[in-house]
Amino acid sequence: MWLLDQWAERHILDAQHKGEFDNLPGSGEPLTLDDDSHVPPELRAGYRLLKNAGCLPPELEHRKEAVMLNDLLKGVQESDPRYAELSRRLALLELKLRQAGLEH
Repeated sequence: MWLLDQWAERHILDAQHKGEFDNLPGSGEPLTLDDDSHVPPELRAGYRLLKNAGCLPPELEHRKEAVMLNDLLKGVQESDPRYAELSRRLALLELKLRQAGLEH
């Protein structure tokens, strides 16, 4: 275990023994794993609707498609006529992902 991990673990255990985690707000309640605090307020309703409908944000759709294309390319020979088109589509998606600050 790293030194910082040991230090943090020791402080957490000390706080537990002192009861510093007792009676915290929300104690015993399930965590809200749907946190959308990173989404601008004006986009939250739209994103929630899309999420509930099973849709992904465009960047994640691009990433999903890039992974699929990459898998397809592994099974296609360079001499196959589909190879060039699949490679071109993958390169375009990778460019979009880089522009969005994501890597696939």
